Amino acid sequence: MLLGILSDTHEHIQNIEKGIALFRERGVEQIVHLGDYCAGPSVRAFKGTNITGILGNNDGDHLRIEKNFREIGGDFRWEFCVLECDGLRIACYHGTVPEITEALILCKQYDVVLCGHTHEKRHETIGGVLVINPGSAHGFEKKGTVAILDTSNRKAEMVELL
Repeated sequence: MLLGILSDTHEHIQNIEKGIALFRERGVEQIVHLGDYCAGPSVRAFKGTNITGILGNNDGDHLRIEKNFREIGGDFRWEFCVLECDGLRIACYHGTVPEITEALILCKQYDVVLCGHTHEKRHETIGGVLVINPGSAHGFEKKGTVAILDTSNRKAEMVELL
């Protein structure tokens, strides 16, 4: 399965739309948003996608975000979730507390740990655990970035939004 991963969109609708278009073009079957939508209206841009989302530290109106997920038929999981795809256990956490992110990696209960928060791309394997931070889809004066993970072979690609 191809999993589209993005984080830290910070209401940048244009880059959200670019990310969704890229995911559709590449045949992504499921999208994971790792938090920092901010106010929540941008969640509506994901209508028509298969999206699972969690909260980040800059998400102010949790109930509106949850409501918007319900309205678009998305899967909202609050602050943490575990997905299972192709036999992989995938932990999803925004990354607000670096020690928690590292504990998720080092506990080896997960095959993959997805995180955001830092706005910096991260793609490495630590002790057999694949760690992916797609960077910031917003970009903040740089090009926004997302990631695509092929869960069948654990290969990930970092992609700039053009």
